[in-house]
Amino acid sequence: MDIRSALAANAYSGAKPATAATGNATEKGPAALVKSFTDTLKESEETAKQALTGNADPQALVQALAETQLAVEAAVTVRDRVVEAYQEILRMPV
Repeated sequence: MDIRSALAANAYSGAKPATAATGNATEKGPAALVKSFTDTLKESEETAKQALTGNADPQALVQALAETQLAVEAAVTVRDRVVEAYQEILRMPV
């Protein structure tokens, strides 16, 4: 293994994950969706770490990246719809 890839893997594993839980989520409604989203990101991150160290096959990495892409696209779509609804409410006459 190349020394640079080993150093990169060590630095990556020591970094603070962006998906750290910040509160208690119930298993209903939007909180469950957010939990599912963060779980997908965590699993993909773990697969990426394993791929960097050579413990995961490339197919698993590609699948994890595709799942992450789908989750992010869904989150962006939901966010856009929420913003659009908020703007529509602001346009209502008082």
